Amino acid sequence: MALNPHPNQNSKFALSSKYQGLEDNIWLSLSPSDSDNVVNLGQGFPDYNPAVEIVKNLAKACEPDASYLNHQYARAFGHVRLVKALAQLYGKLLNRVIEPMTEVLVTVGAQGALFYSIMANVGEGDEVIVIEPAFDCYETMIRLAGGIPVFIPLLPSSHTSSNDGTSGSWTLDMETLTKLFNSKTKAIILNTPNNPLGKVFTRQELLIIGNLCKEFNVLIISDEVYEWIVYDENEHIRIAGLEDFWDRTITIGSAGKSFSLTGWKLGWAYAPAHLMFNLRIAHQNCTYLCQTPEQEALAITIEEQIERLGTPESYFYKMVQELTRKRGMMIKSLQEVGVTPVIPQGGYFVMANWRGLENKIDLSKETDKDEDFKFVRWLCREKKLLGIPPSAFYSEDHKPLAKDFIRFNFYKKDETLVEADKILSTFK
Repeated sequence: MALNPHPNQNSKFALSSKYQGLEDNIWLSLSPSDSDNVVNLGQGFPDYNPAVEIVKNLAKACEPDASYLNHQYARAFGHVRLVKALAQLYGKLLNRVIEPMTEVLVTVGAQGALFYSIMANVGEGDEVIVIEPAFDCYETMIRLAGGIPVFIPLLPSSHTSSNDGTSGSWTLDMETLTKLFNSKTKAIILNTPNNPLGKVFTRQELLIIGNLCKEFNVLIISDEVYEWIVYDENEHIRIAGLEDFWDRTITIGSAGKSFSLTGWKLGWAYAPAHLMFNLRIAHQNCTYLCQTPEQEALAITIEEQIERLGTPESYFYKMVQELTRKRGMMIKSLQEVGVTPVIPQGGYFVMANWRGLENKIDLSKETDKDEDFKFVRWLCREKKLLGIPPSAFYSEDHKPLAKDFIRFNFYKKDETLVEADKILSTFK
């Protein structure tokens, strides 16, 4: 646990008990500064500018002759033009009418939408099922809300015939999942495509999850921030669009992941009005609203992309083509030095088994408890290559499942991936 570097003798000013135990943060402890001279394949953002037309839309929103309202408070629950664009986009994808003023909420990043989804729905003693690996903030938010996280891991298939080397061969034990549902279960958090694994949940898997939620009257919080980044013949299926699951589903999206704009910190949620009401109350009593110019620019961008969906002119199509090639570069670099990747079906991360390098490294002086952390620290210090230890995505009992892996982000300039390849090639 991190200690306060500025201790105060006055115990009255100590950290509130609700935050105690939450002091450590993987993203702070493994964020290199610009002076560290490290090839950073760690955090989830590209190291080059987003598409020119998106940047131009922001410039257009800030031009001197643009509306003065672009520089003033936006509507609390989302800039009108943006919520209308989002309702049109997802209405088209789900083949239903989504009411922009009551069924869409714009938030400070997808993390804001997750925070409101959990804080507004989970109370003291409520159980929330979390499918691992899972983004670390899920557990934190559940505990802050007074809830109890209940974990179930995706496991790689032990049968050679069903393990094709992709993230799709990691599955839930549905019998175990069924046993986790009970009268105290308030919600389940689903992440597809999954970070860090890249698994894209199948229609059959989603139907089983959704029907269990119906049987036990459970809320579905579906984190779909990587929804547009799906490879090969895989398909991203929105659980809100299956059967009658819409009535119990909150779906979360991200401008940062969809358009490579992580610094804009814009996310959103869409859900039926009776669920969105809860989120809006949490939102209006927290950040209240989001920055206007970026919302205007994002609205213009989404309007443009709606017309291009399913065509080679679509931004999303081009992004997947680009990332498919970069994924290939990363996988080749890993395989050539005996590191076995789990080939991702979606997202822009690859988890790789580093044990093939074990006889070429010395972790005896590393002080971290978890072996994947030891390897990540060693690789960053000795080789100047940064990845992320996947045990950060697991609860304490399940951290051993990640001990042999490291996560790399391949959404980087080709030059950066070539530099990473040069570092990895020193293990040959």
